[in-house]
Amino acid sequence: MVRKARIRLTSTDYEKLEEVCGELKSIAQKTGVKMNGPVPLPTKRLRVPVLKSPCGEGTATWDRWEMRIHKRLIDIDSEERVMRRIMRIRVPEEVHVTIELI
Repeated sequence: MVRKARIRLTSTDYEKLEEVCGELKSIAQKTGVKMNGPVPLPTKRLRVPVLKSPCGEGTATWDRWEMRIHKRLIDIDSEERVMRRIMRIRVPEEVHVTIELI
């Protein structure tokens, strides 16, 4: 039985997240390893409403700031040569990667 590696990717930048997913896909295709994903998980939206007026008085107008955290899940067979290639990928600072062997 082949062990699998579960790779969770989280980022606030959607384009860079998709770029890393594309690199993982190309590694799986080149090595001929079975891969499931990238599965898009629900996007977490962090909302912060802020009063526009600096003093707190005046009209009740609000700025609504939002930060979105995008998530992807990838399952890949964890052969040694594949895992070494995955570890060598250049990951941008905005993208957080966790690898779990299952």
